[in-house]
Amino acid sequence: MPHAIWNGAVSFGLVSIPIRVMAATENHSITFHQYHLADMARIRTRKVCEIEDREVGTEEIGKAYELDKDHVIPISDDELAAMPLPTARAIEIVAFIPYESIDPIRIGEGYYLEANGPVAGKPYVLLRKALERSAKVAVAKFALRGRERLGLLRVRGDAIVLHAMKWDDEIRDPAALAPKVVEVTDDEIEGAELLIDRMTRDDLQGPEFVDHYTDALAEVIKAKREGKAPPEAPEQAAPAGEVVDLMTALRESVAKAKTSRGEDATVHEMPTKKTASKKAAQKARARKAAAKKTTTKKTAAKKASRKPRSA
Repeated sequence: MPHAIWNGAVSFGLVSIPIRVMAATENHSITFHQYHLADMARIRTRKVCEIEDREVGTEEIGKAYELDKDHVIPISDDELAAMPLPTARAIEIVAFIPYESIDPIRIGEGYYLEANGPVAGKPYVLLRKALERSAKVAVAKFALRGRERLGLLRVRGDAIVLHAMKWDDEIRDPAALAPKVVEVTDDEIEGAELLIDRMTRDDLQGPEFVDHYTDALAEVIKAKREGKAPPEAPEQAAPAGEVVDLMTALRESVAKAKTSRGEDATVHEMPTKKTASKKAAQKARARKAAAKKTTTKKTAAKKASRKPRSA
């Protein structure tokens, strides 16, 4: 289990849950160092004082805020720790909301919260079960790594997960990036819906969700270590150029998706099954209207054939 990166408590109304914050993810990427190609000597970054022109150690380095080029204000770690913030040593829950109401772009790195000590067990489980039954997530405020953050608490298995979140003013407005007005037909939309249907999965398991880049990089390193030529990438087919017929591209994409699932790649219906269902509904309405018309005629004929009763 990784070491705790933060100790504190989750504040849940008047309930306090001592917790330890643990990293929830691992990085398995292959990393490189920088080397001087002429002699393969390691290139390192050194911290040098601009005034004394000498390298300084970590114990001589501190934080400061630069007012301007000639004025800086030193800030010590003790001063940062002593700031009058209620979230300095606590994750303070401020609201509960439906998970679907949160824009995923705001959700960041995830951390596991571990109950810290026997006393924390019961309130920890209480909060976890309450979140499960309510089908909601908790929004909290906390201070970590030199700043106050917004957080999201949710349940994963038997653990509570804390996600760092972006503040509103940290999310850029995407309006300027949106394409200009473009006409898209109903058939094209329904064709895209069919493609989405064919590519829908129940989970993220399978060869498509494996880090092939890291595997390929490991093969390159292995080959060079053994004095062999690194494996070459397979030759890619030349791009066919700009796709003008969008419906053709959708049809071919649906066929490709079906083939990848081992299904018959023949596309019998385009743009979608929805079109067929619309036609079926129209036919059903037409039959219903015709039947109603026939019934009305029969009723009128019966009334006309009836003789008036004698007094």
